[in-house]
This record gives sequence, C-alpha cells and structure tokens, in this order.
Amino acid sequence: MKANHNQLAQRREQALLGGGAERIAAHHARGKLTARERVELLLDQGSCIEFDMFVEHRCADFGMAANKMPGDGVITCQGTINGRPVFLFAKDISAFHGTLSESHARKIAKIQDLALKNRAPLIGLFDSDGARVQEGTAALAGYGEQYRRSVAASGVIPQISVILGPCPGADAFSPPMTDFVFMVNDTSSMFVTGPDVVQTITNETVTVEELGGASVHTTQSSVADSNYDNDVTAILQMRRLVDFLPANNLDGVPEWSSFDDWERIEPSLDTLIPEDPDQPYDIKELILKVVDEGDFFEIQAMFASNIVTGFGRIAGRTIGIVANQPMVLAGVLDSDAARKAARFVRFCDAFGIPVVTLVDVPGFLPGTSQEHGGLIKHGAKLLFAFSQATVPLVTVVTRKAFGAAYTIMGSKHIGADVNYVWPTAHIGLMSAKSALAIIDGCTENDPDQVAERVKKYEECFNSSFAAAKQGYVDDIIMPCQTRRHIAQALAALVRKTSEQPWRKHDNIPL
Repeated sequence: MKANHNQLAQRREQALLGGGAERIAAHHARGKLTARERVELLLDQGSCIEFDMFVEHRCADFGMAANKMPGDGVITCQGTINGRPVFLFAKDISAFHGTLSESHARKIAKIQDLALKNRAPLIGLFDSDGARVQEGTAALAGYGEQYRRSVAASGVIPQISVILGPCPGADAFSPPMTDFVFMVNDTSSMFVTGPDVVQTITNETVTVEELGGASVHTTQSSVADSNYDNDVTAILQMRRLVDFLPANNLDGVPEWSSFDDWERIEPSLDTLIPEDPDQPYDIKELILKVVDEGDFFEIQAMFASNIVTGFGRIAGRTIGIVANQPMVLAGVLDSDAARKAARFVRFCDAFGIPVVTLVDVPGFLPGTSQEHGGLIKHGAKLLFAFSQATVPLVTVVTRKAFGAAYTIMGSKHIGADVNYVWPTAHIGLMSAKSALAIIDGCTENDPDQVAERVKKYEECFNSSFAAAKQGYVDDIIMPCQTRRHIAQALAALVRKTSEQPWRKHDNIPL
C-alpha cells in the first residue's frame, strides 16, 4: 500500500510540473506565468478540482511514444470565483508546446460538457502552438468537437477566452466563437496562417505582432475585446468580469451588496453638457457617475470608440450600457460602431441583462466608404438587436438624437420600455439649421431672423418638450437625478416578460 501511495505522489508531482522545471524557468524568463499558476490565480484559493491530471497522448509514432507527459498539455478543472462556480481549461505550452492532440481535445470536450450540464461559465486560457502535427487528422477532429460544443453553449452559459501566448491555425477559431476574447500585449497572438506562410503565398513581410498581436485585434479586427499588460492583470480582470455575468441564461443577473445609495444625486451632471452644441464631452463621465461606486467594465474600448459598451451595476444588479461617445466622431454611428453595439445588446438579451442606452447621436457617418462597406446592413443589425430584445430597456437622451440613428438607438418606437430625456435634448429628423436650409432654400441671410426661426423650429419639432408632448419619451429629467430615475425604472421592470413570435415557449434562446 505504501508503495502505491509513493507512486501516486510521484506521478502527481510529475503532472504538477507540466513540461518540467527547465521549461517552467524559461517560461518565467519571458515574464509569463505557467498554466498552473494562471489557474491558481484565477480561482478562489483551495477551490480547484482538477480532472484528467494523468491523461497521456496515444500516439506511438514519430518519436512521441517515449515522450509522455501527464496531462498532455492542458489543465482542466472546476472551481469558484468569489464563491461562484466556473469551469476552465488552461493550455500548457511547457508540455508539447500546448498543442492539441486527440487526448488533449477529449479533456477540453469533457470540461465543456460539464460546464454546460451544470450551467456555469466556461473560461479558456490559451497558450499553444496549435495542432499536434504528429496526430494529423485526429487533431482536426478534436478541434471540430470543441467548436461544436462552443456553439451548443452559446447563449446558454457565458464563455470567455483569454489569449496568454500564441494561438495559431485551427486554435485561432476557438476564441472568437466564445462571448469575450482578451489578450496580453507583446506575448499573445492569434492568426490562421503565420508570417512564414503569408510571405510564401502573398510575398508580404510581416511580424507576428503586426499580423495578429493584441493591438491589431483590439483596434482593427475587433476579434479581441481588450488587452492587458501582463498575465496577472489579465487574469485579475477576468475575476472582475465574472462578477458581472450571470451563471447562465436562466439564473438572472448576480446581485452584490452596494454601499452606493440608488437615490444618489450627482449635481455635477447638470453642467456636463457644454453650452456650445458642437463642443464634445466625455460620456464615460456620465457612466461612471451613474453606476454603483463608479465600477464600469468596458468592452472593446479601443475599437469603434464612437460608441461605448460595457457592464456596470445599479442597486447592486448588473446592467449593460450602450452609449454614444461625443469625444469620438461626435458620437455618430458607423458600421463598426453598429456591429459592436449590436453584438453587445444581443449578449445582454441572451443572458437577461437589462440594457441602459445613453444617447447623443447626430446621425450616421456619411461617405462612400461607409455606404460601400455595408453601413445599411450593419446599422440594421443594431436595429434588429434592440427590436428583438426582451430584457428591460431604459434609454436616456442627453443632448441630441437625429434621423434614423434616433430610432435605432433604443427609441420607444422599437421597443424600449422607459425613455427619458434631459432638458438639453433635441430629437428630430435633423438639426433645426439643416431642416431650415431645406425649407427656406438657404435664402435667409439676416442672422437675427435665422436665429429666431431656428429657435421656433426647435420648439415645435426638436425640443425635449416636443417629444414629450407626443409621448415619444416618458419624462424630462434633471441630469443630476439620472441615477435615481434609471434605478426606479429598472426596479419597475424587474419582472418584465415579453412574448416574441420567434421565441420558444420554454424561454430558451434559439
């Protein structure tokens, strides 16, 4: 019996070392944590329950038979984050370069199945050189099993991918199938074909960072939602993100104790809007002053910055926030902004997260590049997302909402439940000056008469009171009371139900 105990202890010690002490040291020298260190940092202390620690690969050819490492290059486990259950896998690049084999894939598939059965979030930590060449098609089959399970879990449990090293080839298709993707500057990368292949096929000379680094995927491709400076920061931010997310599509949003009074008045918001209608202001100031304790987790901050998306809390309960950003392109909607917001709204709707929309939008970005790039199609995605949403929808117009952008940005006409405007708001087909230029044919030259007609037009058609008279908004509120009004609206909508023809009667999203 003692011999068996010693053998178990030896095997467990070997498994805990992954690819061995030498490779771990090399990993640390590059400023990276090991896969096991990442798991320990992500999960609550002592909560990790590991699966398949002793699994080994099955390949007996090409020099692999004598080179077996327990775990086969991936750690799979269940644990808790701030007391809430999660499942995760962490690719270990120190063992077989973290490459995916048949056994490696089976481990991931098992943890995916367990996450779905238990209706708990799934987190994947990626650090791998892709498929294991020695296993050929078996590796590709493993990827297929992983992809299929990601699709099955979509909209049922939150799925998060964190890229902490290379993620090439077939591996690169796994993270974008999840809800959120995060990367680390200088050490992580994602691409389907590497720099050598690109140069051979297209004659382009490009570095790994230029091809698929964190800056590329957060600012240009929109594959990644955010990037961090190192492993520790990225993993700690994942703990923070999980706190905002429901466990699944049926449990409802988590509730946390808050010391921030939901009736709090914020006098500084009364002077947030500049006197000059063309002068920008930072919508994030409004967000931070409205949410509980100024805690806002932004999604895709570096992509399509003319719209802001992210999670906050009101009265301890998670909300999703969509807001035009006047600091960037005056807050106009373009193709990228519409796609970004639409995806976010659809995620919130799938998981029962109320959406608060803050509107200051002059319209859609004009130009041939936008029209030829499918602005109409991408704008329609946002229209579709808001119109189809069944979660509580609360909208606040702060300064302006013109044209089709007004309708699409969470207006009452497409299903928003409660709509507020600030006294500074102007809602209409277009600005008064633009409208009068069409009506008068640009014949009016007297500045005083022009100003008088602009004022009259705004009072009749574009003012907050004009919108309120027609029932297009529910109330005109003082900016300083915005938090209180949003909190009241969300409390009134907490039991909202909405029948949609496309929804199944069991309330599980299609």
